[in-house]
Amino acid sequence: MGLATKQANFLLPEDVLDDLREYVPKREQSKVVAEALRKELKRLKFHKTLNTSFGAWRDSDHPELQKGADAFVSKLRKSSRADRVK
Repeated sequence: MGLATKQANFLLPEDVLDDLREYVPKREQSKVVAEALRKELKRLKFHKTLNTSFGAWRDSDHPELQKGADAFVSKLRKSSRADRVK
């Protein structure tokens, strides 16, 4: 069972429509346009998410990482080893 579909009318540049008709069989044209539109919408959503989440990380919220992630992980590993030795 396929997805529900609705008809939509779009204006396309003439060269794009000509290429679509030349390279894509008539019964597959809607599928190709839908896939291209999905891909572009996914890209736009990603960029919107990226732009709205930019700056969510604040160094002041993570003082334990001031000396760098390597130092933080090393410290965690040392405390973990000490617990196992006991």
